[in-house]
Order: sequence, then C-alpha cells, then structure tokens
Amino acid sequence: MKLEGTRISELKAGETINGIYILKDAEIRVSSNKKTYIDMILSDNTGEIPAKWWDAGEEQFATLTPNKLFYVNARVDQWREVLQLNIGKMRIAEEEYQKRISEFVRSAPRKPEEMLEEVYAYTAKIRSSEIRNIVMAILDRKEEKLKYWPAAKLLHHSIRSGLLYHMVRMLKSAEALSGVYDGINTDLLFAGVIIHDMAKIGELDANQLGMAEYTKEGRLLGHIIMGVEEIEKAGRETGASREAILLLKHMVVSHHYEADYGSPKKPMFLEAELLHHIDMIDARVYDYQNATRDIEPGSFSEPVWSLDKRNIYKPML
Repeated sequence: MKLEGTRISELKAGETINGIYILKDAEIRVSSNKKTYIDMILSDNTGEIPAKWWDAGEEQFATLTPNKLFYVNARVDQWREVLQLNIGKMRIAEEEYQKRISEFVRSAPRKPEEMLEEVYAYTAKIRSSEIRNIVMAILDRKEEKLKYWPAAKLLHHSIRSGLLYHMVRMLKSAEALSGVYDGINTDLLFAGVIIHDMAKIGELDANQLGMAEYTKEGRLLGHIIMGVEEIEKAGRETGASREAILLLKHMVVSHHYEADYGSPKKPMFLEAELLHHIDMIDARVYDYQNATRDIEPGSFSEPVWSLDKRNIYKPML
C-alpha cells in the first residue's frame, strides 16, 4: 500500500476506505456483549476520527504503537450522528514512511519563532519587575519546547505549536479587553496568560511533531498543581514578594473555574476572572473553527464533544 489514501476530512458514511493515519490513542474495552474491542483515535493533517476495532484483543493491541503511521482499511459508519471507522485491517507503516510522518501532522498556522517573539514582546510590557522576572524565569526553562508543544493531547489546540498559538491569541484578547475596561492590571493579566498553561510542558511529554502522551506527574498532579510549584520555584529564585507569587499562583489555580475541571478555587480578583474567560473564549473559538474548517457553507458539522455535542452550523453569509 502506498503512502496515500482517503483523508479524514473526505470521509463519508457508508464508504469502505483505505487510508494512512496517525494512531493518537488506543484502549482495550469490553462491549455490552462481553467481547473485547479496541477504541482508537486516528488523525491526519485534516482532522481526527474515532475508530473501533471490534472483536480485537491483546494480540491486536500489542501491534499498536501510538504516534506512528498506520495503514487502515475500514468502513465509515455513523453512530449517534458521529462518523467513526469500523476497522477491517490495520498495520503499521514501514519505517521509510514513518520518516514522512510530519506530512500527516497538523500544526499552528503561524511560525513558532514569530509567535515566541510576540510572547516576549508582551512580557516586556509587564512593568512590575518581580512579576516580569517570574515570567522570564519560567519562559527561559520552557522556550525550546514551547516552539512545538501542543496545548493538549486530544482537545483544543492539540496540534504542533498549539500551546504557543493558544497563548498568543489569548494575549491579543487580553490587550484588547484592557483597552475597553478601566483599571485592569495588565501586568497580572499578561503574566497569567503566559504562565497559566505553561506546566503542560511537563504534564505532557511531546515530541518535536507535537504528538503527546501524559507523563506520570501529569496523571498524578496535572498542570495546575505543577504550575503552582513552578511559580513558587521561580519566585524564590528571582526574589519576588510573597504577594506577587500568591497572586500568580491564584490565577493558575482558578483558571479552570470549577472543581470538576481541576480548579479548587474560583477567581477572587478581576484579572483572574478575566483569565478564565479569555481562556474559554480561545478554546471555544478554536473548536468552532476546527469543526467548520472542512465543511461547506450552509451545512452542519458532526457533533462536537467539547461543545456539548452540538452540530455546528457554517453560515452561508
């Protein structure tokens, strides 16, 4: 089989397809009739799709290596309005083709070097030296990985340089809001935007293609707790006041807003509140744009899990 096939954005229900995709995730599960099957997420540079390998077990699972290219023969089914692949055959691509895996990876639409330069420009706008020094200390340790790190394994901005892309768009939103409302402390807001997800470099282990797996620390602690630890360390190293350290910690701790999403505290000052909403806006904008990227105007997307399983409409105007 050649290194070509049906792209994910071109899949249509009822077809039997041959494709080559990246295996992003795989788990053995047990169906309602007590038989094992493998639940997967497959992706290429046009999107991702769930897949089921029915009646497959440990023997087949042992052949699956995440973040590798696989040849796939499958039927395209539709279940609860969502397209998914019903795997017929699946095998790993030859090593000579694995070297071309970058052709199948989605990346942020801007060059990472340009985005990183923009982050440093916003850092220079932080007037408080103690807040700026904390941000710079964290950036200094993370700079190289930030160029290619995703913001998530499977959710919003789970693409190469996705974390940096998320950060830059949030900084622009933060600056725009500070021009609308008086009294916003942009030192805190810009700093909060830059560091709120920085511990995802550590929560996730990613390669230079932006393909990630959770680390042990990420599974046991998560980026919020890890971020608090990083702020404490940077604050001690730079001699920052306890107030500055505490405020930045609170922004990280509260940016998910709800305990169910990992935040033990809700925001208790304005800039922390704004950080949460700016974060949510950028994540939702990404999900809307991603859902409608490859559909025709006047049509609906597949249900989007992160948007309460809504079918997103692409306006004709």
